Amino acid sequence: MTLVSLSSEQLIMPLIGGGVIGVAVSLLLLLIGRVFGVSGILGGALFPVKGDTDWRLAAILGFLAAGLVMAQLMPATMAAETPSEIWVYCLAGLLVGFGTQLGSGCTSGHGVCGISRLSPRSIIATLCFMSSGIATVALVRALGGIP
Repeated sequence: MTLVSLSSEQLIMPLIGGGVIGVAVSLLLLLIGRVFGVSGILGGALFPVKGDTDWRLAAILGFLAAGLVMAQLMPATMAAETPSEIWVYCLAGLLVGFGTQLGSGCTSGHGVCGISRLSPRSIIATLCFMSSGIATVALVRALGGIP
């Protein structure tokens, strides 16, 4: 196992991003009493309830705008390899959507918002998806799938 040397930018940018997420989550909860779970925001925008769509649409537009700004200012941060066919990503997206419905929320909702509110359901959900992710990476590496 080798230790990776990180530049100051590689250390600072995630800290800034985490801080921005923390502020956004806190403000949404404090100002309008809503949880900043991305699947819930998207689901509520796709199946709108009267009087509960403006903030959801603003959040979705903010996600898109942030991506566009980052693509212009720091294009390397938005570069991604796509080794699979598009249908694989579509299937993965559908499975993630099914999982968020099954788990009553997504990783951002449970991991960031739920744990900060000391929700037992979110703590258990986060432990489940983190341990599943760790086990999956260990299994794929053991089978020679990724270095």
